[in-house]
Amino acid sequence: MENAGSLFRPPSPVEELIDPRLAARGVRLLLKRDDLLDPEIPGNKWRKLKYNIEAARRSDHATILTFGGAYSNHIRATAAAGAIFGLRTIGVIRGEEHLPLNPTLAYAAGRGMTLTYLDRPTYRRKTESEVIEALHRRFGDFSLIPEGGSNGLAVRGCAEMPDEITQNFDLVCCPCGTGGTLAGIAAGLRGDQEVLGFSVLKGANWLDDEIRRLQEDAYATPQGRWRVNLDYHFGGYAKTTPELLSFIADFEKRHGLRLDRLYTGKMMYGIFDLTEKNRFSPGTTVVAVITGPI
Repeated sequence: MENAGSLFRPPSPVEELIDPRLAARGVRLLLKRDDLLDPEIPGNKWRKLKYNIEAARRSDHATILTFGGAYSNHIRATAAAGAIFGLRTIGVIRGEEHLPLNPTLAYAAGRGMTLTYLDRPTYRRKTESEVIEALHRRFGDFSLIPEGGSNGLAVRGCAEMPDEITQNFDLVCCPCGTGGTLAGIAAGLRGDQEVLGFSVLKGANWLDDEIRRLQEDAYATPQGRWRVNLDYHFGGYAKTTPELLSFIADFEKRHGLRLDRLYTGKMMYGIFDLTEKNRFSPGTTVVAVITGPI
């Protein structure tokens, strides 16, 4: 395992996106390129893991256990973090083992992660004490990070993002899965600034309550101003439509940036569609968070 590295990462760059469709409506768009934070732990994965890594390194056991699907970017990033920072990592994977391992799990195993599997009914109970106690009996002491990496420590990491943006702005937009990134960004805003999350999940009416819960976990009380838009999930998690894929291809052709179809593509489509519908006042400066690579 590699020697433990530094938890410091320089701020990710902010780039202005020039597009006549936005300019015609008086909207300025800045891209917060969190996808460039770290090649192995990119974007919001790094921000969510930062203080979880710090806590695990301070503990006696220096072990992280977390959950995810077979293609989970969170599993991949946690495995990389373990290798870089000298931590033992355990990935509890939803479903049965399939060999050979897919590229995500092969990478995680190659970075030293111990992979174990839970059948789907048990996996749905992964937050219950009975399941957690069984994992402790098998693996000993560990720091537990929930699926997707969203907890109070993750919120504190994501809350550092707004201070890195030196330009004046009115609104931050981010894709929204578990709500941790949005909860953190909202906590880091000042004045009348607001964050708008674009849910990538269908029927995610629970997100507002979850964001409040995450902020209370981190700060005891809710922080900042936020909204969640539920209209641009394109069928749900990992679902797409020809319209979305066409937008992503056109965006790459225009701007040389490939958006992923799970998260940033849906967010960016929403930003352009809301701009076209005059939902942003002329003169608004929007910061779109590019949370990760393809």
